[in-house]
Amino acid sequence: MDWDTIIIGAGAAGLMCAAHCGGRTLVVDHAKKVGEKIRISGGGRCNFTNMYCEPTNFLSANPHFCKSALSRYTQWDFVELIQKHGIAWHEKTLGQLFCDLTAKDVVAMLVTELQQASAQLRLECSASDIQQIDDGYSLLLNGQRTSTRNLVVASGGKSIPKMGATGFGYDIARQFNIPLTDTRPALVPLTFSNGDFKNISGTAINARIKAQRGPSFDEALLFTHRGLSGPAILQVSSYWRDGEDIFIHLLPEVDLFQTLRKKRTTAGKRNFTTILAEVLPSRLVDHLSQTLDLSGNFADFSDKRLTEITSALTNWRVRPTGSEGYRTAEVTLGGVDTNALSSKTMQAKSTKGLYFIGEVVDVTGWLGGFNFQWAWSSGWAAGNAIRSAL
Repeated sequence: MDWDTIIIGAGAAGLMCAAHCGGRTLVVDHAKKVGEKIRISGGGRCNFTNMYCEPTNFLSANPHFCKSALSRYTQWDFVELIQKHGIAWHEKTLGQLFCDLTAKDVVAMLVTELQQASAQLRLECSASDIQQIDDGYSLLLNGQRTSTRNLVVASGGKSIPKMGATGFGYDIARQFNIPLTDTRPALVPLTFSNGDFKNISGTAINARIKAQRGPSFDEALLFTHRGLSGPAILQVSSYWRDGEDIFIHLLPEVDLFQTLRKKRTTAGKRNFTTILAEVLPSRLVDHLSQTLDLSGNFADFSDKRLTEITSALTNWRVRPTGSEGYRTAEVTLGGVDTNALSSKTMQAKSTKGLYFIGEVVDVTGWLGGFNFQWAWSSGWAAGNAIRSAL
């Protein structure tokens, strides 16, 4: 064998795996630069993990699969690595940890770890014609035949194709008869066909949002010319399905009915929309007035009418027609079926020496550093399993 391990994909999972494989390890990627998704993440500061990372923060057809890797390589293990390399970091909100300076520090750290492990890295290098041979795999790298004992697929999903994302990892799975779950864009803005929110594009508010399945999320909601975005919508998009509604609670931090009822005693002569604009953006109030009867003096609003308005504002039901798609999706939901993999080693159960890690696997985290943690944990798990078997 020319190599003990070849890793396809020089992203978060692939680089992490390379640092732990041992032996003769080669990482290949068709991109010109290493770790490009890391570099652009978190507004260029990389939300590299989350303080509150738990298996419940992940979606998968088998919700138990991620537990092994996440428990053996935790967020605190990665924080320790960050600190070892002298990278300053901070918590931004909701446990999200970011670099103080630049995401490039994380990329440089992973490359350093790779080099210290004596692994090699080849960029602008495409893999093709993968074949299983005795004791390993044969493949072409930029047209040149090579062989390896272990093959690790860390090629990511379909999200952000302009950065070179493809479904190559899924093609490899199909070649070796490894099942896939349905894939679709996740952590992605939702769209509405009729320009429903065009008149309030750019308006933002904190809200509680829920799909028909899954948990609710209390984060920022942003109205756009194409639909809805912001952290709360990105979170919900992972649970939303075509043809289903989402539910918006516009003021989760207050008891709206009691707040309005109290104000009515002191501001009864004022117009109700003026009062409502004290707790909601005025442009949003104007938009809501198109479908809700909010006109009239506040004093004329009965408790029954206030109850109806409160219900409409705290359980606003809207139906997206789609999403922005893989073009802007942060991750791909679904992928290599976890039932076909060992949760301890990430190796395919039916195909010795073939591993799948990171986004290509049917494990998808919430927004906020969770997907990077899955990359670190799954890459560490595969790398250590390979090293132990050498």
